[in-house]
Amino acid sequence: MTRSATGAGVDLRIGPALVVPVTSAPFLGWVEVTGGEIVHVGPEPTAGPATQTYDAAGRIVIPAFVNTHCHTSQQLGRGLADDVDLLTWLHKRIWPYEVALDERDSEISALACAVEQIRNGCTLVADPGGRHVDGMARGLATAGIRALLGRSTMDDGEGRPPADRESTAVALARQDELASRWHGAADGRLRFSYTLRTLFNVSDELITATVERARTLGTVAQMHVAEIPEENAYARATRGTSTVRHLDRLGALGPDLLAVHAVWVDDEEIGLLAERGCPVSHNAASNLKILGTPRIADMVDAGVVVGLGTDGAPSNNRMSVIDEMWLASIVQKGLRRDPTALPAAAVLRMATIDGARALGLGHLVGSLEPGKRADLVVIDPRTPNFATAADPVSALVTALKSENVESVLCDGEFLLRHRVLTRVDEAEVLAEAAARAAAVRERAGLVF
Repeated sequence: MTRSATGAGVDLRIGPALVVPVTSAPFLGWVEVTGGEIVHVGPEPTAGPATQTYDAAGRIVIPAFVNTHCHTSQQLGRGLADDVDLLTWLHKRIWPYEVALDERDSEISALACAVEQIRNGCTLVADPGGRHVDGMARGLATAGIRALLGRSTMDDGEGRPPADRESTAVALARQDELASRWHGAADGRLRFSYTLRTLFNVSDELITATVERARTLGTVAQMHVAEIPEENAYARATRGTSTVRHLDRLGALGPDLLAVHAVWVDDEEIGLLAERGCPVSHNAASNLKILGTPRIADMVDAGVVVGLGTDGAPSNNRMSVIDEMWLASIVQKGLRRDPTALPAAAVLRMATIDGARALGLGHLVGSLEPGKRADLVVIDPRTPNFATAADPVSALVTALKSENVESVLCDGEFLLRHRVLTRVDEAEVLAEAAARAAAVRERAGLVF
């Protein structure tokens, strides 16, 4: 598969490696990049010269991972959600933490989160937002990764801190302002996403207007959906039906709304998600820790597009799509009591092309194909956890660890090359992040 003219030179030639396009069968071959775009994927390199050649002998080349739910502004709050229920965590831990953040805190939080994403082979995150979106956007732009970034928006509900209270009109206006500033920024790597917190905290007017704005902008709205049983109980008490059914009644359920979590849904609601083409972000670790266990294998079987997410550092602690792949696979097998449920190939798709599709970016990234942006990872399998794997493709789900991530490219640029970050001083970023995390906890009264 070649996009460039025969014999034309390329910027970067990677190979010979086991190439895993995800959308087609793996093969031993080459990937070539020009202008940040994949121009050739095949068993032999093209005839022309290459400005750079990356020796990938004995390596595996895969699409970069996609994190469909990643609270980058919560990176400084790692550990705040340990051993508490969701509502206690939200009202007593996270909201005080978020109010205590300033813009520089949010920038460093996002940058530190991006560093962790890069080291785990991820170059695209969907961030449902925070209070200081400008800071978050700058941090992500500095790191060089791709992001679908929004503002955590609320206009209703009990328990919200006074600093977060605003009218529907103000909530929408602030989103519009951020969209005008950040949609398409950082050479197109940043895209704005209109976002909603949860049904507990948003009016129907805000839901419909937010989703409509996302459709107009050509992006995806994000919303935490059916996270806990109490949410459905609240929906029935205030809207007369469950969260998913209510969103459908409002006309919000569709391919331009990312339903995050979708833990507490029944058969009919799974059917609605599939019928409406509404994608789901599955956060296996966070769900197990706080929310419950969603029926992801049933959703995939029904035709729902499902991507993987890490959630935030407070609710997961391990911000790695690599970990989420293994956990999603093993938990669904246990839930069904069926070792064939959610096979490795399906999980790998969830972490790559289906994650990209869930974010409306499947045409751009998520697989190794000519014409797509060069977001890819070079895997070094020569480690104790991987070297003896009978099926290296299956092992990408069952055995992969961050230590196997050798190099990472986004838009054809090396963000990690031979395990060294290229854009930022990692030690400086982590030192400032640690200092700011301690200061934020103290300001928020969350000193442990």
